[in-house]
Amino acid sequence: MSINIPKQAAPAQSASTKPTGTDPAFPSSAGRALAVLRILLGAVLLWAFADKVLGLGFSTPAAKSWVAGGSPTAGYLGSLKGSLAPAFQLLAGNPAVDIAFMLGLLLVGAALALGIALRAAAVGGTILMLLMWLSSLPIKTNPVLDEHVIYASAMIALAAVGAGRVWGLGRQWAGLLKAAPAPVRAALA
Repeated sequence: MSINIPKQAAPAQSASTKPTGTDPAFPSSAGRALAVLRILLGAVLLWAFADKVLGLGFSTPAAKSWVAGGSPTAGYLGSLKGSLAPAFQLLAGNPAVDIAFMLGLLLVGAALALGIALRAAAVGGTILMLLMWLSSLPIKTNPVLDEHVIYASAMIALAAVGAGRVWGLGRQWAGLLKAAPAPVRAALA
């Protein structure tokens, strides 16, 4: 003998209720929070880029800016005192290192702020943060963690959840990549 239990009808959605989560016009609270994190992290990197290029007087004085002929890496790498300092000090002021560092700040920061190429930004940003973390060893406030580890973890998480689709150009970027070969789509998603 079987018992038939009637299925309950789903409650009707009122016209005044805004859908969340699955409707891109109304992102979830988590989607909005991740978009804020993505934009702020991008702004941190873009600010560092602008300050080093123009010497805005915060971390970089105008006289030591890149446009005034200064090196964006010489001050930081040249003043290191940690266990890996000698290896990093060899790189200080090298024009190729300066260009790579500044491109990293610009490209990763722009990708995060715009919500595009988040997978590539996470890879590039994690490499940048790993090198900066290594250069700061030993860390004075914590034996392992500092802001570079947190930033790298955030970039990986943002890429993993596709955080560029909320308040970013992630959907449009995905549309542009449809015609690209699979490896390019995977790298730049």
